[in-house]
Amino acid sequence: MTDALHQDLLELAQEAARRAGELLRDGRPADLAVARTKSSPVDVVTEMDIAAEKLITGLISGRRPDDGFLGEEGARAPGTSGVRWVIDPLDGTVNYLYGLPTWAVSIAAEQDGESVVGVVAAPMRGETYHAVRGRGAWATGAWEGERPLACRPAPPLDQALVATGFNYVAEVRAHQAEVAGRLVPLLRDVRRSGSAAVDLCDVACGRLDAYYERGLNPWDHAAGDLIAREAGALTGGRPGDRPSRELTVAGTPGVFEPLQRLLEDFGAWHD
Repeated sequence: MTDALHQDLLELAQEAARRAGELLRDGRPADLAVARTKSSPVDVVTEMDIAAEKLITGLISGRRPDDGFLGEEGARAPGTSGVRWVIDPLDGTVNYLYGLPTWAVSIAAEQDGESVVGVVAAPMRGETYHAVRGRGAWATGAWEGERPLACRPAPPLDQALVATGFNYVAEVRAHQAEVAGRLVPLLRDVRRSGSAAVDLCDVACGRLDAYYERGLNPWDHAAGDLIAREAGALTGGRPGDRPSRELTVAGTPGVFEPLQRLLEDFGAWHD
């Protein structure tokens, strides 16, 4: 019964992510403007974020009216079915606003507070990543069929390629830059894509050795965290904790723990 439910949730999440991704890719107006701001004047929402979330919640609620929602752009409903959808309709909004290709639609289905299904669609890459708890992580793209995902074998930390992100509040961003500056000499290099969901999937794909960021919300990592874990990565927050606004870390085994320790020592978790 649970396997059948999870398969139904996966197929619905895939359909919703595909349709929202097509809307965002094909419907982006040439004169796209900021609809409102959030934590700071540079933390923006566009009309397309709002339209994509309406498409996703409308499709899902039409099929499963008793489910709950937690969406970045305001979707909130407790639900009665025990299933809650955690939605980021456009992860990488500033990239999207500027016409940069790294953005994604992220949809997770939770059961009893745990992600059981995760789908991340990256339309400008032509790739979609998905996972069901206990069934591995997979991607579809230019190749034929589904491709299983697996994180990279762990290199020494000084050969690890690590991604991060920065907050839109200037004071927080300044501290994050200090932490990144201390890390850079200890790693192969640091990358910053602008999309947490894509970074987590890149850990799953073996394109990154690790990723960390402070200040993420549940919708930023709910799907990507499951995909990374199902691909063999370790994920967490501060040592012993789950991913949270204080800190989110994902990495191949062998890189995750030393990176997490450094982040704790460097105070990556506080403003």
